[in-house]
Amino acid sequence: MANNEILSPKIDVVFQALFGEVGNERITKRFLESILNEKIESIDLSQNPILRRKYSVDKLGILDIIAKINGKENCHIEMQVGKQDFIIERLLYYWSRVYSRSLRKSENYYKLERTIAILIVDFELKGLEEVEYVTKWKIIEEKNRKLILTDKLEIVILELNKIKGKEKLEGELLDWLFFIDNPKSERVKEKMKKNKELKEAGTKLKTMSRAEYRERMEWFREKARLDYNTGMSSALRRGMQEGEKKAKLETAKKLLKQGVEISIIVKATDLSKEEIMSIQ
Repeated sequence: MANNEILSPKIDVVFQALFGEVGNERITKRFLESILNEKIESIDLSQNPILRRKYSVDKLGILDIIAKINGKENCHIEMQVGKQDFIIERLLYYWSRVYSRSLRKSENYYKLERTIAILIVDFELKGLEEVEYVTKWKIIEEKNRKLILTDKLEIVILELNKIKGKEKLEGELLDWLFFIDNPKSERVKEKMKKNKELKEAGTKLKTMSRAEYRERMEWFREKARLDYNTGMSSALRRGMQEGEKKAKLETAKKLLKQGVEISIIVKATDLSKEEIMSIQ
């Protein structure tokens, strides 16, 4: 990749660095306003770890973005390019974690904060083939389709694969989506002249595309994969050890029932005398 080639905002680490780092609040605020169609007075990105710092991480959520809106609402943002099974179920799981964390220990349920989950994908979602590129979801009553159960839950799904052919349509949300899809497109270049936050995002993206930055980002991605694989390997090893220990204990139980002496069971199972006596 040439040094002057711009990284794609669809790359998870790039998306997180562009919209999730402290210092990029103006960019994220304008982007979220275009999604939610509401004015945002303040935004806090301090809950997101900085990718360029040495940070013990794995893939589980580290590249997602948490934004605190107006000091009282939470927004979870996720960018997914590769098609994944059960992505909606996972989206709801992440939403539930963010929602539950808004309630501190011993506080009343009424203090739970509105939590918004935003999912941006670059592939076709099963069951959503007939809907537009942006859909917003809430819990509604089955017969009276206008009756909303609560304003605490809101899910927004943005499908980049559906903006193709909409280059001539106006709309700031479309401007941002075209930027994420292809920051070098003519539409994006034109819109940057009027949208200073979009232009700022483009400038930061060029900075992030420098070779040393890219190498650093790739290192963190590799570290995340290694940490994840190490964790899975350790869990598997512990599981195997626990399985072996359980089998030895079952063998010891059977031998005890048959009246075999403890000293013989120790030699046969490698269990300690204390462990066998605790079973007895």
